[in-house]
Order: sequence, then C-alpha cells, then structure tokens
Amino acid sequence: VAEYSRIDPLPTLEVLSRNKQIPLGALARFILARYATSGSDALLEIGPRVVRQMGEIVREAEAAGSDDARLRAYAALKAIIAWLQVPLDDPHWRPGGRVAQAP
Repeated sequence: VAEYSRIDPLPTLEVLSRNKQIPLGALARFILARYATSGSDALLEIGPRVVRQMGEIVREAEAAGSDDARLRAYAALKAIIAWLQVPLDDPHWRPGGRVAQAP
C-alpha cells in the first residue's frame, strides 16, 4: 500500500476518462468495484471445491514443515493450474472433449 500510495492515478484516469468518454467518477467506481470483487470472481470461475483442494494442499505442506512437503505441494498446485489452463491454451477444447476441426 505504501509503495502504491506514492503514485497518483488521476492523470491516467483522466486521460482514460476523456478518451473513452466515461465520467471520471464512474470510471473510478468501476475500477474499485472490479478490484474489490476479483476474489469472488475467481472463486466463481474455478469453484469452491478447487479452491479448497488447493488450500488443503498448502495446509498439509505447511503442517509437515519440510522442504520436501512444500515441493510436493508445489507439484500438486502446478498440476491443478495446468488443468485449469487447458481451456485457455487450447482454443478447440470444449467440455466433454475437443471439437472436431473442419478439414
């Protein structure tokens, strides 16, 4: 917070407001609302079960307290993230399987 409090966001917001013809106050409210709800948006996107699984992986590693446990947790989290990225990385991916490409 201290680091970002040195930056004045108003010049950027004023230019964006002017260029997009959006009132400055409305733009600031939008940005703050998006920021404030980003955690909820993320939870809705990946679902509570995945978030709980990820949290449990971290809790177990921290409880074990070893570098080996943390490395196993890292590998498990990496696998979950790779799974979540499939629809982002593969434009032909669809739930239930890939869409057949036209010849």
